[in-house]
Amino acid sequence: MQKSRDIKKLLEIMATLRTPQTGCSWDLEQTFSTIAPYTIEEAYEVADAIARADLADLKDELGDLLLQVVFHARMAEEEKAFDFGDVVEAITAKMIRRHPHIFGDRRDLSTDAVKGLWAEIKAQEKAEKPAREEGLLGEIPLTLPGLTRAVKLQAKAATVGFDWNDVRLVLDKIREETAEIEAALDSKDASAIAAETGDLLFAVANLARHIGADPEAAIRGTNEKFMRRFAYIEREIARGGKKLGEVSLADMDALWNTAKTLEK
Repeated sequence: MQKSRDIKKLLEIMATLRTPQTGCSWDLEQTFSTIAPYTIEEAYEVADAIARADLADLKDELGDLLLQVVFHARMAEEEKAFDFGDVVEAITAKMIRRHPHIFGDRRDLSTDAVKGLWAEIKAQEKAEKPAREEGLLGEIPLTLPGLTRAVKLQAKAATVGFDWNDVRLVLDKIREETAEIEAALDSKDASAIAAETGDLLFAVANLARHIGADPEAAIRGTNEKFMRRFAYIEREIARGGKKLGEVSLADMDALWNTAKTLEK
């Protein structure tokens, strides 16, 4: 089969893979639920390629993410719910509807006015949809990464005034949560320790929101920093003719501090 730049070829390939008796047994076994984790994984891999500024890899990862859209659309078509064309039509209509300052008669709007108009249009769209869950926070997806969902929950609550107006009050909350973890540690109650740790993470996510930082991006940066510094420890230990596990924690801490100094 030849390569193609036509989306129709990709749709045909997916249809072939999902054809009973002659298609791929693995693809035929999949459902929306079993494919969803792959969809999330592919989105993360797109973000990873962007973070690494690897455009060649980004091309491939975007293709993998597009395949997820095609896969879901094909399964929906089999259930006579919608097809890929309906997906394209829906997002096309939404983009036009949400940009009346480009495609309509609301021209020459300031950036702030555009943001306000966007929020107004989204609110109208939400009002026209059947409610999925009661309450202000019901629209925040359960499947978002924990820190991202925490920020969205906090931001939504803030729209009705449930928020601190001073970032230092958030720091006070973090101190309060760490004290509660200490108390839980004293009690040796594993479930209480886990719950208090969750409260601390929620408070830290709130701090990130207040200072305008993305907590997921922040932790990714720290993860990379940890890997970089630990790799330095590994190299230096190997250079000394030893292996990990053959040196003391004090020696590894010293190498860690050296790695920090070198980065500065």
